[in-house]
Amino acid sequence: MKIYRTLLKTRIIPELDDREALETVAMVLRETYDSEVTVEDVRKVLDHHSFNNKRGQYDAWKLVQIYGEERRKDEYLLLIVEGDIYASGFNYIFGLAWQGVAVVSTYRLKQEFYGLESDRKIFIQRLIKEAVHEIGHLYGLTHCSDRRCVMAFSNWIGDTDYKSWMLCQNCRSKLGRILHSII
Repeated sequence: MKIYRTLLKTRIIPELDDREALETVAMVLRETYDSEVTVEDVRKVLDHHSFNNKRGQYDAWKLVQIYGEERRKDEYLLLIVEGDIYASGFNYIFGLAWQGVAVVSTYRLKQEFYGLESDRKIFIQRLIKEAVHEIGHLYGLTHCSDRRCVMAFSNWIGDTDYKSWMLCQNCRSKLGRILHSII
């Protein structure tokens, strides 16, 4: 359901070398937020500037700060990275969004991480959910108490698998109000 044509574009900057999965994510983001979404060529996003040697993980806060300098005023950035990410106070996170930049890690979205056989369909579903969730935060949506809503907090992969990739009616209404107020 289209609410308002948004003014901000979303630019996906991927480390993930999977054009089909990236285009699927872009399509769902276009449909969900009624906005222009582009996918850049694959490039290295993670580097030593955001790596925490002690933890063996990348600091998501540093990533959004670094890429905040690259972001144009008329866009949101979605970084899709392959390394394990964390934020202070958490052992790991699937994603983070802050001041126009979102990051989603594929590291814990793959079945192989849990010692299971690879499943492309499950991986793409999880990637879509995390991307829609983090971009929702950039639009001003908060965590939702409806566990089936894509804006529900995911404490573990089971939460991600349980929820839908869609906004619930309440979050769609909130998004409509937010978009209406910025037009």
